Amino acid sequence: MRILVAGATGAIGSRLVPKLVRAGHAVTGLTRSAGKADLVKSMGAEPAIADALDPQAVHDAVAAARPDVIVHELTDLKGETDLRRFDRAFANSNRLRTVGTDNLLVAARENGVKRIVAQSFCGWPYARIGGSVKSEEDALDPNPPAEQRRTLDAIRHLEHAVTTAPGLVGVVLRYGGFYGPGTGIFDPSMIDQIRRRQMPVIGGGTAWWSFVHIDDAAEATALAVEQGSGIYNIVDDDPAPVRTWLPALAAMLGAKPPFRLPGWIARLIAGDHLVAMMTESRAGSNAKAKAELGWQPRYASWRQGFAGLAGADAGI
Repeated sequence: MRILVAGATGAIGSRLVPKLVRAGHAVTGLTRSAGKADLVKSMGAEPAIADALDPQAVHDAVAAARPDVIVHELTDLKGETDLRRFDRAFANSNRLRTVGTDNLLVAARENGVKRIVAQSFCGWPYARIGGSVKSEEDALDPNPPAEQRRTLDAIRHLEHAVTTAPGLVGVVLRYGGFYGPGTGIFDPSMIDQIRRRQMPVIGGGTAWWSFVHIDDAAEATALAVEQGSGIYNIVDDDPAPVRTWLPALAAMLGAKPPFRLPGWIARLIAGDHLVAMMTESRAGSNAKAKAELGWQPRYASWRQGFAGLAGADAGI
């Protein structure tokens, strides 16, 4: 097949593109930066340079690539990193989830694309009621904390647009919290915070989180290129509350246990949304992805994956 990967040099894209090339697909890697063209070529793909927010540029790139499938892995997390201002931190990514998604869908319809696979998130967007582990049929949060409303609106937009696009098979992958060398939980700044005991267990640490190794996420994406439709949680087999995984990670890193911080104090310091993420968020079930995509995560538990990274020379 001919596949266009938008966001080819990102966390998922950089692992997905070589996997698709090895499988015999003809891959075009879309990137905004001309300086990354050689990186795309080194992965075995043909580079396409376009700003995903420019509809004409997107149309031209899709027309030139003539893909059967588009994979939408566009994010932009550079710059603002203070999650106390959550919506501001994700503002650029949210434009890619809205305007960027719409541009890709229009270009897909105009150029005969048959299928689109897009990135979403599994975790805090779920409604903070009911069981601790949610399926794809469960509702998203109808009343998220104010600081996360624009981000959840953008996620809703992407998911609805992709799964209802006329003439296209749409697949949305709700990835769990990423981890891998230098990625997500194992980003050097995050590891430094844990080692310095700057990431406390807030309240009872009763929020449930789901994780996925970045390589497992790429494998699930490669499967979704060829099969499935609708929404899938792409998470490991072992959802866990913050009070379990955060002290366990600190111990793996040889750090002291995290401090405990009462919710009311954390709310004053960090805001309602971060307190909710540490005390109320829900995790996800991967049963549907296993059944319909035939996906089996290599790292079935974050315990296994975290321990391997914490014990390796991974720059952490």
